[in-house]
Amino acid sequence: MAQAVQRLVGKVPTLVNAAVTYSRPRLSTFWYYARVELVPPTPAEIRKAIEGATNLVKGYQSGRLAQTTVKDALRNGLVATEVLMWFYIGECIGKGGIVGYNV
Repeated sequence: MAQAVQRLVGKVPTLVNAAVTYSRPRLSTFWYYARVELVPPTPAEIRKAIEGATNLVKGYQSGRLAQTTVKDALRNGLVATEVLMWFYIGECIGKGGIVGYNV
């Protein structure tokens, strides 16, 4: 038993070096994209988002929604469905399975 533990402890540095060697390029790629994609929005971006939301509400109130073409309505519906499905997939992953959902 003591010899098995001693062999295991002897292999730890090799395993750690292998893990570091394997992870280093992947982590550098992750951090490269994380610095760009995971930053909080700037005040200018927040202003643009608020303007977009107000334009959306004004368009809905003025009846511009009725002038949407079938192609655009279908595209918007597919995008909304995709977002909803990704939400459900994330829920299933977070929960650890599909059991318990009314499918």
